[in-house]
Amino acid sequence: MMKNESPQLQSAIEEQDDFLNCVRAGLRQQPKTIPPKFFYDALGSHLFDNICTTTEYYPTRTETSILERYGAEMAELIGTSCVMIELGSGSATKTPLLLKHLTNDAVYVPIDICETHLLHSTQRLQEMFPEIRMQPLCTDYSQIPAHALEHYSEQRPVIFFPGSTIGNCTPESAVELLEHAAQVLGDNGALLIGVDCKKSPERLNAAYNDAEGHTAAFNLNLLTRMQRELDAQINTEQFSHYAYYNAAQGRIEMHLVSQCDQHIQLGKETFPLAEGETIHTENSYKYTAHEFQQLASSAGWHLKSTWSDHDGLFNVHYLSLSASEPRHIARQAR
Repeated sequence: MMKNESPQLQSAIEEQDDFLNCVRAGLRQQPKTIPPKFFYDALGSHLFDNICTTTEYYPTRTETSILERYGAEMAELIGTSCVMIELGSGSATKTPLLLKHLTNDAVYVPIDICETHLLHSTQRLQEMFPEIRMQPLCTDYSQIPAHALEHYSEQRPVIFFPGSTIGNCTPESAVELLEHAAQVLGDNGALLIGVDCKKSPERLNAAYNDAEGHTAAFNLNLLTRMQRELDAQINTEQFSHYAYYNAAQGRIEMHLVSQCDQHIQLGKETFPLAEGETIHTENSYKYTAHEFQQLASSAGWHLKSTWSDHDGLFNVHYLSLSASEPRHIARQAR
């Protein structure tokens, strides 16, 4: 794609119907839950960008430093003329750290659920890398539609999955996602994935309860989105943000807590909430390097290399579907 062309958006979801059905199903459950993918409307995506700049939220700057240091090495391993599919691309601020090492015949396929954010970030990247073909795809990243690769059968397919977003999946659903990725990519496929490490509860709790309140606003915006898009009747002032590290499960949990006995009205259906009852909105699982290797292996992936920061906060793993591909020496920043 040349510089004066705009990326052509593909869309593979009926977003509002998906939102309504998932919210209705989640509020019928006990305990109540709503999938975290619905955080990411335009405002939610902006609020998440704010979270990534806070002092407490270490994952973004830590993963960025790893990609800055080892991006050329990673690109060499995945193949510099690959088709790179980024899952949950968002603002794609880390992506240039890989794209700058790819050749002009590479292809970039960002997948994100927020169309506005997706188009804006892809346009910015296209201006930075005018010779690289870009094909944004608006859908739930967990779908990884096979047609994203149908025109690029000659190039190695690679999934780039930064941000430790895999942690939003339960271990069981993470395996399912990685199995699906393997099926879509085929035997020559590769995966470059960021994974947050286990660490002290104090550091983890601080990261999801920043002093400036960006994470709280991000969580509470889900209710505002339900009001605006689903005409849900909610008193948003009677909910609060709550996030904590569940050490037994190895995950951060994020909840919206009802501050009183109340109800949510959604169409003709009423969902009562008692004082103190929560809507579970997100998990963020943390993994040691060995734990993630075992999880990926159970989905058919072979770990080939790991890069980490000098404090051991975060890992970027390179995995292949080929058992015969040689392992690469793991790296740690000094």
